[in-house]
Amino acid sequence: METHRTRTTPRRTTGRRPAARAAALLLAPVLGLTALTACGSDGDGDSGTTASTRPSAPDTASFTGEAPSALESLAESASAAASSVAASVSARASEFEASVSAETERANAAAQKELAKVGGRGNATADVSLTGKPRSQTGGLLAVVVNITNRTDATASYAVQVDFRDPDGKVAETRYVGAEDLAPGARAQPLAISRKPLEPQLTAEIAKAQRY
Repeated sequence: METHRTRTTPRRTTGRRPAARAAALLLAPVLGLTALTACGSDGDGDSGTTASTRPSAPDTASFTGEAPSALESLAESASAAASSVAASVSARASEFEASVSAETERANAAAQKELAKVGGRGNATADVSLTGKPRSQTGGLLAVVVNITNRTDATASYAVQVDFRDPDGKVAETRYVGAEDLAPGARAQPLAISRKPLEPQLTAEIAKAQRY
């Protein structure tokens, strides 16, 4: 009696298993996220704190007053800048005046005293002239150089009164300068300095000049 053996042919593996495995790998993060969300809630229905990337609007009910307008902010900035400039000019003016020697101040005081005796414009107006000095060199002050030249053949001293007049022609300020013991042909150049504001603009003129 012959025995017939049946040969079992192995089945070919199809592409379903790799596909199923890939799907499982893709679903794992989603299932994990779902589990975490479920853990965030307890049996009483209270949900845990969740993060949100959307910013919340400010609570304007807690604000007081009104925000400054652009014009107000600009005006405040301009005012602060003007104050800073004024302080800087004042500091430079003080430094400039401090550079004037004590000897010059003494000569100026002597000139004022001498001119108090003089009637009219004096005897030396032809020996004196004025030259403007740049404000950049005087700390912003109005100052003029008083050019005094001894045109005689003997040593002499000079006293000069400088008036600063406003646009209406009124004397706004008077300053006195002097030069002592100038040799024949020698020249002195003292400064007459005004401390009046920059506006209105003043004009300097020789009011008196006396040789003595």
